[in-house]
Amino acid sequence: MLAKRTYKNQITIPKEILKDFQEVEYFDVSAKEGQIILRPVSVKPSGEHLSMVRDKIQSLGITEKDISDAIQWARRPPSKD
Repeated sequence: MLAKRTYKNQITIPKEILKDFQEVEYFDVSAKEGQIILRPVSVKPSGEHLSMVRDKIQSLGITEKDISDAIQWARRPPSKD
């Protein structure tokens, strides 16, 4: 099948190709050996990621003070040794 690139660098993927990807909203796009490769990806809303991170932090027993201390440690000026 033929697809044409527009002046805005957009390509319309034919319906025949996309019929097997009806639930896919995002694709990872890469180029390899002169070919454009599209891989379907699942993108989770950021709220889901935050919830997972918070659950992990809680399970590890990390407190807000621990996080604050770690940030202060990371922001400290480098030693002159």
